[in-house]
Amino acid sequence: MSGAWAPLSQRTFRALWLANLVSDVGTAMHGVGAGWLMTELAPSPFMVALVQAATTLPMFLLLLPAGALGDILDRRRLLIFALWWSVLAALALGAATLAGWITPALLLVFTLALGIGAALAVPSFQAVVPELVPRELLPSAVALSSMGVNIARAAGPALAGLLISAMGVASVFVFNAASTVFTILVLWRWKREPRRAALPPEPFFSALRIGARYARNNPQLAAVLVRSAAFYAFAAALWALLPLVGGQKLAAGATGYAILLSCLGVGAVAGALTLPRIRPVLSSDRLCAISTLIFAAATAAAGVLDQFYMVAAFMVLAGWAWLANLTTFNITARFSIADWVMSRGLAINQMVFFGALTLGSLAWGQVASLASIELALVLAAAGMVAALATAWRFPLVTPAKEDLKPSLHWAEPGTLLSDPDRRGPVLTTIEYQVDPAQADAFLAALGELRVARRRNGGYGWAVFEDLEAPGRYVEQFLTDSWVEHLRQHQRTTLADKAVQDIVRAFHRGERPPKVSHLLAPTNRLS
Repeated sequence: MSGAWAPLSQRTFRALWLANLVSDVGTAMHGVGAGWLMTELAPSPFMVALVQAATTLPMFLLLLPAGALGDILDRRRLLIFALWWSVLAALALGAATLAGWITPALLLVFTLALGIGAALAVPSFQAVVPELVPRELLPSAVALSSMGVNIARAAGPALAGLLISAMGVASVFVFNAASTVFTILVLWRWKREPRRAALPPEPFFSALRIGARYARNNPQLAAVLVRSAAFYAFAAALWALLPLVGGQKLAAGATGYAILLSCLGVGAVAGALTLPRIRPVLSSDRLCAISTLIFAAATAAAGVLDQFYMVAAFMVLAGWAWLANLTTFNITARFSIADWVMSRGLAINQMVFFGALTLGSLAWGQVASLASIELALVLAAAGMVAALATAWRFPLVTPAKEDLKPSLHWAEPGTLLSDPDRRGPVLTTIEYQVDPAQADAFLAALGELRVARRRNGGYGWAVFEDLEAPGRYVEQFLTDSWVEHLRQHQRTTLADKAVQDIVRAFHRGERPPKVSHLLAPTNRLS
């Protein structure tokens, strides 16, 4: 295999991709069933939009904790647990619907439960992909994963329509539960290489804090987060209001809604096949600008056009544009995150994605309730175009410009402690002797190193100049404990080393910069 299909030559990735495809079909069918069921139980725009919000809210709230668990625990076992949770939630929803007990509130509760299962699984699913394919195939693997989701979006709605017509909406929920079992079987059979770590796992709350600190001090990832939030907050309008566009505005019923969803999926599949040829020609920023304009045009068309098949044609374009933006943001984020924090970094990226979709769904559902579906979609399209201005301040850096592999160039401190996870905080100081004529250039380079120190777990960074010894500078930063400082040694990447080399090139002296480690005393001062 070659090109876009090359990752499928990897056996485990292929099995997991096929199993996920079946599961994603079930998820797409569930989305149609839940959205349509709410139109029957409570057909107001706000209540229908709440179904989308209930799906995405757990993602927004739980993705970072789930990402921390994915970096601390065995990802394979965490995935199996999360998928069994989803199976049981889908079965319970199907049983309640079949028994006639379902209400709008109960539908939202079960949708929230399914969202919890998805939130636990998403960061680890994304983080295991680099374990299954070589690094050079990672962009294609990400695109294939997105294509699988969108193949499901193309096929799932049509299958859901047939199943609902033949057996009722409860059958869709039961099928969703059954489809997830295939992924569990693949994960159960996967013999994942155990991670061998010389240091103990990070404590949960410390992992949360350090993951958030990493994102704040990673300019490339921060650009992705801002750009994706600006796009998805407005793009949410189309997804949230599409059941009403197909069922009410265009008077096409559940079948019409299913067809529109299928058209979105067809467009996304076309995007997965064509984007590998387009990416080498267009920069990430230009591709995002083009796809945002296309998606905005399709959103406006859904609001102003009354011809069903014209709206369906625009949905194909919207599907292509959606996948182009989604994969560009995801690939850029993935190549901006070091392996040691991959689950947390991807979780934060997805948290922004689902948070924007949740808030956007609620906001545009409310606009549609107070004004009209048409006005909500047109305003959302205009907002997408206006949000392109964020590209000036937050450009997307081309992936793979920085090498995020561990450098392992720091010598391990020779001090051994009996309780390294409890002794702290640790103050690290580095003394430099710099030519005073080069002070400005040195401090500018040190500012870049400050970002790396914080990104890898340091805090309280500062630099001081010795007034009595011109050219003597002392850099200092804190870490929570001695073992956390040792982790910082392991987290330093080749890109970080390059910045350190630039800083150290300013040092003048027969010996290298002096490094000291100071620990808080065990006997605290009163």
